[in-house]
Amino acid sequence: MTTIVNNPPPSDNSGGPAGMIIGLVIVIIVGYLFVVYGVPAIRQIQTTSPQINVPSEIDVNIKQE
Repeated sequence: MTTIVNNPPPSDNSGGPAGMIIGLVIVIIVGYLFVVYGVPAIRQIQTTSPQINVPSEIDVNIKQE
């Protein structure tokens, strides 16, 4: 006697476009956070330099009493 096995076709339910939409929203949020917090932090690191004030004239006279 012959045995017939009817296997259902493989279903490809990967969520459709929902996964791509969620991924796009996450990328937009991460990009926004980088612009708001990352860019100012990078600018602050690059522009931080010590200021040195050198006087144009030094008084070396000793005052005696």
